[in-house]
Amino acid sequence: MSVMDVDFNCLPTIIGSMPFKDPKRACELIVHYLKDIPAWPQLPLLGPQEGMVGQFAEGFPGLKTVGNQFVLDSNSDLDSGIEAIYKAYINDDAEAFPVSPERASGFYEFLRLINFSPLAVKGQITGPISFGLSIKDSSGKAVLYNETLSDAAAKMLHLKARWQESRLAEISPRTITFVDEPGMVSYGSAFFNLSTEKVVTLIDEVLDGISGIKGIHCCGNTDWSVVISTKAEIISFDTYNYAVSLSLFTHDIKALIERGGAIAWGIIPNNEDLSKESISSLKDRLEEAMAPFSRCGIPFSLIKERAILTPACSLASLSEDGAEQALVTLTGLSARMRGEAIP
Repeated sequence: MSVMDVDFNCLPTIIGSMPFKDPKRACELIVHYLKDIPAWPQLPLLGPQEGMVGQFAEGFPGLKTVGNQFVLDSNSDLDSGIEAIYKAYINDDAEAFPVSPERASGFYEFLRLINFSPLAVKGQITGPISFGLSIKDSSGKAVLYNETLSDAAAKMLHLKARWQESRLAEISPRTITFVDEPGMVSYGSAFFNLSTEKVVTLIDEVLDGISGIKGIHCCGNTDWSVVISTKAEIISFDTYNYAVSLSLFTHDIKALIERGGAIAWGIIPNNEDLSKESISSLKDRLEEAMAPFSRCGIPFSLIKERAILTPACSLASLSEDGAEQALVTLTGLSARMRGEAIP
């Protein structure tokens, strides 16, 4: 399955996180507003176990929670845990590394939904760079810089992505899975000590666990040429705040589009700016963000055809009413871009 199998044409979806503690309410809103590409809701307000790291950390060797942080227990048996990951990976046994209901209540509620037939269904998983930067060993060093542990993390996330996708395929045969990599904003800084080759290798390891459409989301400035050089077919970015950052890589994006890729434009603000914007003002802002790519030779019609519209990033930073307003604005903008009546 590839991006070219789906006519996106500015259809809306979300990045994942929502500000709800009731998974049923979150799913009701998603199905109501995102009929074509619904995504299961991540609910970090329920606790660190449902945050972007805790949600997918189950099964990682030696991991313990200290407050809201995840650290390795230096006294634990890391070798047997790593061996279990490699054994499951070699046997392609994704069932050995599921995501439990205690860590993804929104996911399991989403799977219980009935009587809807979306065009595609979207999932998301924390990427190996962000995961590795978020977990520290006993000396305070990020496990990303431990070759054995970072490789094990990528393989575990590969298995969890495969497991997740198999469940989402029960809803729709068209699956889209985003690898969320906010940690890529650190790439190129003095605090980031990993080669480009290693970054791409780790991310591709997780993307290889996805059979359907593969995407990467990063909500800040990064070197997009590195992200685009991975096996991702969709590049998702915060268009509202960082449109200029992607416009510096027009030739890379043109190559992505020419090989069948797409862009998820995060044009709906996820903060107080939401109340200052209208569908018309956001349409102008979106088209301004798309313009540099049109000027570099990508037909505007093709840019729209290969476009998904999303919030800038997580909606968990908003109130519950604010999150619903973001969805109203998102679906309204999508309809306007598609030339349809605003719902």
